[in-house]
Amino acid sequence: MVNSVDFAARLEKIMEYYGLTASALAEEMDFNRSTISHLVSGRNKPSLEFVMKVLQRFTEVKLDWLVLGKGTFPSSENLKQHNTVSKPSDQKKPLDLFSEDIPTPEKNNGPIGGSKDIDRIVIFYLDGSFKSYEN
Repeated sequence: MVNSVDFAARLEKIMEYYGLTASALAEEMDFNRSTISHLVSGRNKPSLEFVMKVLQRFTEVKLDWLVLGKGTFPSSENLKQHNTVSKPSDQKKPLDLFSEDIPTPEKNNGPIGGSKDIDRIVIFYLDGSFKSYEN
């Protein structure tokens, strides 16, 4: 059985580790701010949907630790695999494709060789959305 107060403490530890406020966590996970507030206060127990979203979004969090408090956070498996754990706030920002600091080549070598003009660049995100940049 999930202890609401203990779960709230673990949720706060996740928020602190990633540098997230309750509002930022709600936005990151696509939940209402009130849902996060009720979980952090210990008023409500987490739904299965909430637990699954936490596990999918934050790979350092393990199910046993989140729900039962068994194990460590961040998980020792991830520490061994990566030697260092990168937080989202530590990751580099994506390059601005239209920045004047980055030279844009006029031609690109195609897979067969020779030169080809770039018509469009499409970036696909994990949430299924995409952004298209056209010349």
